[in-house]
Amino acid sequence: MIPFSVLDLSPIIEGGDAALALRNTLDLARHAEALGYRRYWVAEHHNMPGIASAATAVVIAHVAGGTSRIRVGSGGIMLPNHAPLTIAEQFGTLAALHPGRIDLGLGRAPGSDQRTMLALRRDPGSADRFPNDVVELQSYFQPAVPGQAVQAVPGAGLDVPIWLLGSSLYSAQLAAMLGLPFAFASHFAPDLMDTAIELYRGRFEPSDALDKPHVMLGVNVFAADTGREARRLFTSAQQQFMMLRRGQPIKLQPPVDSMDELWSPMEAAGIMRSLSAAVVGDRLAVRDGIERFIEMHRPDELMVAAQIYDHEARRHSFEMVAELQRDHVLA
Repeated sequence: MIPFSVLDLSPIIEGGDAALALRNTLDLARHAEALGYRRYWVAEHHNMPGIASAATAVVIAHVAGGTSRIRVGSGGIMLPNHAPLTIAEQFGTLAALHPGRIDLGLGRAPGSDQRTMLALRRDPGSADRFPNDVVELQSYFQPAVPGQAVQAVPGAGLDVPIWLLGSSLYSAQLAAMLGLPFAFASHFAPDLMDTAIELYRGRFEPSDALDKPHVMLGVNVFAADTGREARRLFTSAQQQFMMLRRGQPIKLQPPVDSMDELWSPMEAAGIMRSLSAAVVGDRLAVRDGIERFIEMHRPDELMVAAQIYDHEARRHSFEMVAELQRDHVLA
C-alpha cells in the first residue's frame, strides 16, 4: 500500500479571508494527521487572491506547531525567488523546531506573473541557475567544517530532505542526476507525466540522499456521498482554473450546478485536459479512479489535492480517501 499525502493550497474562499484560510489549513492538517496521511505540503504562490500560503515557511511553522507526527513541507518553494542561504536558514529553523518532520520541495517556476516577479526582485535569469542553486542549498545542510566561511545557522548538519518538483521534463532529469525524490504536478499539468516518470527512473543516479528513485504524483480528488455532489464540488476548482487562464485570478468560488454558462467549449476542453487526472465521484467511483491512476502510472506515493469551497466537505473528501486506503480497498 503506497502512502498518501496532502497538498493544501490554503484556499481563500469568496466571502472569507486569509485568516480563515489559515485556520482551515491547520484544522485540515490535524484531520489529515489523525487519518494517517504521511505528509502535509503547502505551496508558494504570489499575488493570488485565492491562495493564502505565499509566506510558505511561515505557514509550515503554523502547521507543524499545531500537529505532532505528520511530516510538513513545501510543495513547493520556488527557489529562483530566493537566495539558497535564506531557504537553508528558514528550513533549518523549521527542522530545529520540529526534528524529523520537515520536507523541502523545490520548484523553478516563479509562482507568479511577470509583474509580481519584478516586485519580488527576482532576477529574470535566476531560473537558469536552478541546478547550481539546488546544489548550493544542499551544501548548507551538510555538517559545517572548520574554516567554512558561510554557514546556515540553523541548517548545517540538519536532516531536511530535498525534493524536486516539476510539470515538465527539466526537473525530472535534474532529480535523476542528483539522486533526489521527484514529485510531478500531474494534478494540473498531466501531459508529460509518463514521459517524466520514465526519464527520471531510467536515469536515476543513487546518492547519499536516496538509493533508488521515488516518484510522487499529484491527483485532485473530489469525493462526496453522491456523484452529483462530488461533481458540484469540482466546479469551484474549475472556476478558479478558468479565471486563472483568463489572467484574472480570484478567490475560490462557491460551487455551481453547471459550468456550461460560465465557460466556452474551447475553455472547457483545455481546462478539463489540464485537470484530466482528477478523480470525482462517490466512494465507488473514487476507489475505481484512484486504483486506475495507480495501476497506470505506478507512483511510489500519491499527493492528494482538493480545492473545495466548503471546509466540511473538503474534510469529508479527504476522510473518504483515507478510509478507502485504511480499509485496504486501495492498493
